[in-house]
Amino acid sequence: MATMTEQKSLSAELKDRNDACILNTYGARKLALARGEGAKVWDIEGREYLDFFSGIAVTGLGHAHPAVTEAIREQAGKLLHVSNLYYIEPQVELAELLCEHTFADRWFFCNSGAEANEAAIKLARRYWTQQGTPKPGIVTAEQGFHGRTLAAVTATAQPKYHAGFAPMPGGFAYVPYNDLAALEAAITPETGAILIEPVQGEGGVNVGAPGYLKSVRALCDKHNVLLILDEVQSGNGRTGRLYAHEHEGVAPDIMTTAKGLGNGVPIGALGCTEEVSSGFEPGSHGCTFGGNPLSAAAALATMRELTKPGLLGHVRETGSYFAEQLRAFASAHDCVREVRALGLMLGVEFTGKVAPLVQELQDAGFLCGGAGPNTLRLLPPLIIEKKHIDKFMAVLPACVGNVTW
Repeated sequence: MATMTEQKSLSAELKDRNDACILNTYGARKLALARGEGAKVWDIEGREYLDFFSGIAVTGLGHAHPAVTEAIREQAGKLLHVSNLYYIEPQVELAELLCEHTFADRWFFCNSGAEANEAAIKLARRYWTQQGTPKPGIVTAEQGFHGRTLAAVTATAQPKYHAGFAPMPGGFAYVPYNDLAALEAAITPETGAILIEPVQGEGGVNVGAPGYLKSVRALCDKHNVLLILDEVQSGNGRTGRLYAHEHEGVAPDIMTTAKGLGNGVPIGALGCTEEVSSGFEPGSHGCTFGGNPLSAAAALATMRELTKPGLLGHVRETGSYFAEQLRAFASAHDCVREVRALGLMLGVEFTGKVAPLVQELQDAGFLCGGAGPNTLRLLPPLIIEKKHIDKFMAVLPACVGNVTW
C-alpha cells in the first residue's frame, strides 16, 4: 500500500495534470474524490467524508445506489445509445412513470437543466406563435438561476452571470422574487410566460412565501400567460414532495427538471400539458443524447425508488429535524442571519462570506457548498439519517468559531 506521502503526491500530480489541460472555469479545487457509498465519500488519500451537498443536489439516492447501479450495468451490457430517430423503450417507460406522478401529459428529454430550460423558453415562444398570437416575452425573478446556455443565462436575473457575454437575447424582464405586485406590473401584451423556481437554489435557497405559487398561477390565468416552473434543483424529491410545486397544489403549464433525476447520470427533462405540447412538432427541437437508453434506464431506476412509499416522508421528517437544529443554532449565534429550508434543501445565511466555513467543514469531514457569498447551502442525500445530521451539528459550532465574521 502506498504511504501517505506517496498518496498525497498522487493528489498533487492530479492537480498539476488538471491545471495543464482543463479549462479554468471552476478555480482552485482542494479535494480529489475517489469513491462513494450512500451518504459517504472518500478522497484519494482514503479520508472519509459525509456528503451534505450531493454533487449539487444530484445524488439524491446516495452514491452507488444498488438499484441505479444495476440498471446502469444491465443497460450498458445491452445498448448504450441510439438516436431519437428510433423508439427507445426505457425512455418511454420513464415518460410513462413521470406522467403517472405529475401534472404533465408529455415529456422531452435532454442532457441537463440548462437544456431543459432552453427547451422551455423555445416551447413557450413557439406555442404562442403557433396560436397566431406571438408573445416572446419571458418574466423571471431576480436571484434566480436557470442555467449556462445563452438564453438560460439571460433568464437568470443575476448580472454576474451575464458579464462578458453581451449582446444577450432580448425579450426578458426581471422582477424581485416573492413580489406579486412587481410581477403583475411586468406583464405586458408581449409576455408569453413567467419562469420561476419554487425554491431558488443558487440565489440563496429562497423559499416562495406561503401562497406565492398559487398567486403566480392566478396571475398567469388572468393574463393568459404560461407558467414555467424550474424544478431542476428543487425537484425529484429534494423538498419532500416529488416536485416542490406540489406543496401548494399548483400545476404549471411547463416544468423543467434534471439534477436528481438520474442520480448522477446526466439527464434533463421538460414536462408539459397536452395543450402546450402543440408548440413543438417534428424538426422544431431535438437532442442527440437526450433520453438515450443508458440515461433513461438510470433515471427510470431513480424514479422508481423516489416513488416508493416512505422515502418522501423520510425527507420531510429529516428535513424538519435538520431545520430545527439549525434554527436552534442560529438563535445562539449572532453571526447567523436566517435559516431557510424546505425538505432537504436548506440554506443558512451568515453575516459574512461562507467560503472559509465551507473549508472548515470540509476539514472536519463534511462536504457542503455556498449559495451566493453569504449562504451555506446544505443538500444532503435524501437517504440521510438523523445520526448524520447530529454529527454535522456537533462540529458546526467549532467550525463557525474558527471563522472571522
